[in-house]
Amino acid sequence: MSRSTDSRAGRPPTQAPVVAIDGPAAAGKGVIARYLAKRLGWRRLDSGALYRAVSLSLLRAGLVHAGEARIAAHLADSPPELEAARDGEVIYLNGEDVSSAIREEETGVAASVVAPLPAVRNFLLKRQRAFRREPGLVAEGRDMASVVFPDAELRIYLTATPEERARRRHNQLKQKGINANMRDLIRDLTDRDHRDSARTLAPLKVVPHAVVLDTTKLDIRQTRKAAWRLVTEVWPEKAVR
Repeated sequence: MSRSTDSRAGRPPTQAPVVAIDGPAAAGKGVIARYLAKRLGWRRLDSGALYRAVSLSLLRAGLVHAGEARIAAHLADSPPELEAARDGEVIYLNGEDVSSAIREEETGVAASVVAPLPAVRNFLLKRQRAFRREPGLVAEGRDMASVVFPDAELRIYLTATPEERARRRHNQLKQKGINANMRDLIRDLTDRDHRDSARTLAPLKVVPHAVVLDTTKLDIRQTRKAAWRLVTEVWPEKAVR
């Protein structure tokens, strides 16, 4: 683990505490966010799920490829209502449980088109921040610490080499009975890393005060232990949990 600086910026005293977890695709953000949220008894925000829910809304409206101006107008005139269960596992779009629908390939493709658009990111910014409620929030994504919660008391940048992330993704797909080529997975992850880091708006990056947690040589138990240690450094009273 390494820190980008020796200090952390504090949060306003009137707001709930936040653990912000950023990192590249397949780094294990979801696994660690679930673990920390459950152990802390806090809410969890899966920002990727919200982007997929908005993408599903635009897909159903036939607007994914309509251009940013029409998408912005649609979001302003007919804003989709987004809700999530406390643990972040169930996502509702206009009152409908779309937890499975947002994981379908078609929705994922739509998300890759609309998620980078400023109109979509601006639409979701306030809605993501609304998840910040007592007793606290564990938020995962790619711009949680840089944009959404820049005052988070704990900022974790979770990462691993593309090869290790591809190996983990390969194992996940294999368990689902899906065949995948390791070379293709590495290439896809590397390309995704470049797109996420090179985009103009809210690029993936290590922010000041962040702790870089490289899990390349760590198993899940070791990663959980390391992440929890970071929590107890910020909130020593949590060490008794």
